[in-house]
Amino acid sequence: MFGPFIFIPLLIAVSLYAWWRGGGDERIVAATCLAGTAATLLVISPLRQRYSGVEEGLMLVDLAVLAGFITVALRSSRFWPLWVAGLQLTTSLGHILKGIDQDLLPRAYGAALQFWSYPILVILAVGTFRTHRRMRRSAA
Repeated sequence: MFGPFIFIPLLIAVSLYAWWRGGGDERIVAATCLAGTAATLLVISPLRQRYSGVEEGLMLVDLAVLAGFITVALRSSRFWPLWVAGLQLTTSLGHILKGIDQDLLPRAYGAALQFWSYPILVILAVGTFRTHRRMRRSAA
């Protein structure tokens, strides 16, 4: 969407913030985001054929990330992991839509896969901020 020049620094900044100020949930979600992004870079198709058909490698990565987010959401006492898992589910549904309609424009398919990554990072940052604030209050 905005490309790696914006997403990668944002991912690194939010992940470092989650590791520095967050709790266990925040750290697991940050690590999952980092691992998912690294795996995506390894399995993504060459630019010429990217998003022209169902991206099987990306689908597997997205499903693994979804499983990680769902695991955190199910064991967490916080609400924000449910949002992260739900947005990742929306991303994963993009693969199903492409499988159903092969004529789906590659740009629309690619945008559907990339768009929700940004709100996920925003939710992780807000969740980290609130966790840190709650931990400070309970320590005082």
